[in-house]
Amino acid sequence: MIQDTHYTDPRLAALYDALNPPGADTDFYLGLADGAPKRVLDLGCGTGQLAAALAGQGHAVTGVDPAAAMLEIGRRQPDGGRVDWVEGDARCVALDQRFDLVIMTGHAFQVFLADTDVRAVLANARRHLAPDGRFAFETRNPAARAWEGWTPEATRRHVTLAGIGAVEIHIRVTSVAGDVVGFETHHRFMADGALRISRSRLRFLDQAALAGRLAEAGFGQVRWAGDWDGSPITPHSREIIAVAG
Repeated sequence: MIQDTHYTDPRLAALYDALNPPGADTDFYLGLADGAPKRVLDLGCGTGQLAAALAGQGHAVTGVDPAAAMLEIGRRQPDGGRVDWVEGDARCVALDQRFDLVIMTGHAFQVFLADTDVRAVLANARRHLAPDGRFAFETRNPAARAWEGWTPEATRRHVTLAGIGAVEIHIRVTSVAGDVVGFETHHRFMADGALRISRSRLRFLDQAALAGRLAEAGFGQVRWAGDWDGSPITPHSREIIAVAG
């Protein structure tokens, strides 16, 4: 796994929340934590939108991410001061507590390309679960072939942020090799004309492969969904959502 500049460059990290506002996925994860206050571990927490929202609901939240630029934004989120922020790698971070709920959101699971890395992150999530705890994450369903729509024309967006100005963004796929898709995200800062290109690779594992990896990591029951409303996975589902215990 290699961090791309989308997460490590402060100028690009500042765009993340505008490009990824809270949605149905946020509601889904907030719903998993509903009820009595819980100990929650957010692996790959990014800018901490969800971690801070969970803390605002009264949960004891730890947010882990390898990118310092993202964590710095997290600290400035509403209720960000109530989160324990940890700069670390989901594959090997070792915390001295166990959690009722461990989550990995924003398709962060897909950045783990090698089987060894997938096994490591699942095993580490399992190690940090309290008895009867749950681990929830999502990944894009390879059957939906989402990357085929990642063209400059289809993905072109414009955002305007205070202190940054207008930014034009688009995505271009650069490679498809087996279940790994490479792509570039182009960011044109209109105020000064600067162009920043972040290069990424994501792995698209199917449900059967995920089920096998979860079983290897010691997870038992897994509840699957193909959308944030809890509907079953179909070949047309854009998501594979797993809640494992």
